[in-house]
Amino acid sequence: MGDVLMECMEIFSQDGVQLKSAQATYVNYLNLVGTLYITEYANSNCKRCLEWKPNDVTVDSDVQDQEWAVVNTVQKRSRTFSESQPPDASTRPKFLKVNFNDIKSFKISNKNRQLTIFDGKSEVTCCFIFQHGDCDYLLSLMRGLLKTVSAKRDKHLYIVIHGDDPETAQLDKSFAELNIFQDSSHPSWWKLVKNFQERPYETTFETFSRVTDFVYRSPDQRDIDDDQRELLHRSLTEYASTHCQGDYEVIAKVPELPERKDYPRGRPLSTEQWKNLQNHEGKLEDVDQIKLMIFRGGVAPNLRYEVWKYLLDYFPWDSTQVERQKLLCEKNDEYYNMKLQWKRMTRVQEDNFSDFRERKNLIEKDVNRTDRTLDFYAGDNNPNLQLLYDILMTYVMYNFDLGYVQGMSDLLSPILHLLKNEVDAFWCFVGFMNKINSNFDIDQAGMKEQLQNLHTILGFIEPQLVNYLDKHDSGNMFFCFRWLLVWFKRELSFEDVMRLWEVLWSGLPCDNFHLLVCVAILETEKQALMENNYGFTEILKHINDLCGKLDVPAILVKAEGIFHQIKEAEHLTDNIRVILGLPLVGTQPSPEEVISISPDSPDEDPYEQVYNTMQHIIT
Repeated sequence: MGDVLMECMEIFSQDGVQLKSAQATYVNYLNLVGTLYITEYANSNCKRCLEWKPNDVTVDSDVQDQEWAVVNTVQKRSRTFSESQPPDASTRPKFLKVNFNDIKSFKISNKNRQLTIFDGKSEVTCCFIFQHGDCDYLLSLMRGLLKTVSAKRDKHLYIVIHGDDPETAQLDKSFAELNIFQDSSHPSWWKLVKNFQERPYETTFETFSRVTDFVYRSPDQRDIDDDQRELLHRSLTEYASTHCQGDYEVIAKVPELPERKDYPRGRPLSTEQWKNLQNHEGKLEDVDQIKLMIFRGGVAPNLRYEVWKYLLDYFPWDSTQVERQKLLCEKNDEYYNMKLQWKRMTRVQEDNFSDFRERKNLIEKDVNRTDRTLDFYAGDNNPNLQLLYDILMTYVMYNFDLGYVQGMSDLLSPILHLLKNEVDAFWCFVGFMNKINSNFDIDQAGMKEQLQNLHTILGFIEPQLVNYLDKHDSGNMFFCFRWLLVWFKRELSFEDVMRLWEVLWSGLPCDNFHLLVCVAILETEKQALMENNYGFTEILKHINDLCGKLDVPAILVKAEGIFHQIKEAEHLTDNIRVILGLPLVGTQPSPEEVISISPDSPDEDPYEQVYNTMQHIIT
């Protein structure tokens, strides 16, 4: 451990982590709350480290934050601790750091909310408590970045294999895992039973290897009960009967997908078309066709200021001009009432309101490093930064259960940049958050579900790639975490972000179309990932390096083609149907699904029919 700060890249960060125990050097930090990082140093012998920094120490640079590879969604909260106060800054180390090379083992406990690190020299090197959410994501990262095996006597303890000999490491790992003859109540035993039902071929061979372990045991170690004997016998006999010559189980060929068609992008919705789609009361007509045009071509830049208010549910699609004017007045009053609530909070109130204080500090930190390279947010004392701060603080009062989580400033920034109006930007931001607020769940359930759904869809389209990812510790799809969390905000230019977001906000052609955008990108990168035999770390770096290199129109063309390819597949499963919001087998489509967005061929594109009709109206 050390206290030297060097330029590095953050692979992982998580707020709201309490230091429960550590070596004597850090005794004054015990019970304080801070941020836990996995960092990688460019020029250092200890290239990768686990670091913890207390909340009152700021060590992040703007550049470092802009290059973050993933972002954690655990909401920053802490309670006040009176038993330990930090020492004078001149006498204390700035942060705790554990070199990955020094980690001999680590343990996850307390329902995956506690991480304990062991270096082999002391009983406990350090222990962290995750105050909100669990450390499942951190565990997956550490197991991907370190060679680990589960301990035989404790499934929550992971032994780190340090060694340059891959054969020795693999042998050690094999012996650690060949542990079938223990208490049958152990979860791994029942996992084997479950696996035999689902994967008889693989599980039987796994059983073969464990039987070999049994043969080499001494007689006094061969203590297995009748249930275990029965399972071993059943695994052998059922495998033989299932795969014997007379009754051979033929593995069906993976069904082929239909040919994929291209659906070229259309032209943006123009100001003239937009005006001609309103009646004399200012009410929009044929909303479904408007959404279709937005999906296929986006919105003209000079029209976004108005159309985004509909896409983000600030203005109802069926509202008249008079109704919208009334709504503006109501929303204006409501916004400033909420803003006054936090503006009038006294210092004493803040000191006694730790949740509010922590959220305020986090917003201040994030606002000061959000899109500062843009002229709109550049420079010191920029009034637009103050607007960004005020809107986010007001959102805390609007939705205190969710509050503020790192990444939200990225979602607000383009909206404020476009609208340049505090109240309008706030309510459009509220509409955006209503669409994706599950991304910021404290327990990360929303993100985990999306990553699993992405894995499922990718497996349907590219089973070879999914099989490769699964075998290279990347089947959890965590390398796509940042894409999904902030909808590619960190990957694209401002113009491309706005173009992509308005297409996704249209809600067409299906639910979770952003997952198909991810699939389109991964399919494009398939060759690079597999031919280079990338592992977990290389995949994460490769995906991170796509920043600024993505072709949005081409990706949208491919993503739409993938949607129609999936929809037309004869072997389409109900699982995929549920993810994409398609009707299940034997059910009738909803009225929204009847909208003509699935032509038999690109030549019959309804978008062009609508566009040409609107051009005729204009002329």
